Amino acid sequence: MQIIAPEIERYLASLDRSTPLLETVAAEGEALGLPNIDSTVGSFLHAMVVASGAKSVLEIGTANGYSTLWMARALSASGRLISIEMDADRAILARGHLAAAGLANQVSVMVGDAARLVHKIAGPFDLIFNDGDKLQYEPLHDRLVELLRPGGLLITDNVLWEGEVVPGLVSAPQRDPAETAAIAAFNTRLAGDSRLATSFLPVRDGVAIAIRRPVEAG
Repeated sequence: MQIIAPEIERYLASLDRSTPLLETVAAEGEALGLPNIDSTVGSFLHAMVVASGAKSVLEIGTANGYSTLWMARALSASGRLISIEMDADRAILARGHLAAAGLANQVSVMVGDAARLVHKIAGPFDLIFNDGDKLQYEPLHDRLVELLRPGGLLITDNVLWEGEVVPGLVSAPQRDPAETAAIAAFNTRLAGDSRLATSFLPVRDGVAIAIRRPVEAG
């Protein structure tokens, strides 16, 4: 289901400040059938890194590095990004693109199961982008919040799941019902998490942005 009218999506995409490398990586991702973000979400991520002054970024779900590039390009020279990817071949592609962009020294692509690796990573992070296995959204949630600094941003993609999280909206659902249920449960949990101030945005397939509230003194 098209959440935003395609004409509007094309117009917004025409305003994005992409680069030849980003366009190449986007085309590669499409050819490989990878579930990448689009340039509108990429521009949003880039802006969030700049706005937050993020120097430490964590990404769950590298794919071939498209979203990684958008965020890494926004980092200062001292900024660092860690990205976790389950598929080793995709990680190799991402590392190659990051090297071509001159960002290899600022970005580390780790290969493995995010559910295990996030417990081996030390925070805090200024920004976390969660775009990995949808079945892991809720199981990873507490750990990702723990890894955020107060005031840090947790950004999650695909929270609308082509509208299928809304019961009865899509007459012929195409998504895995287990993933749809997992995202719906995650959205409910995210919205009710008192540690976070959260907004859900109907951008592309739905993006949630949550800000970790300051820790109150006990």
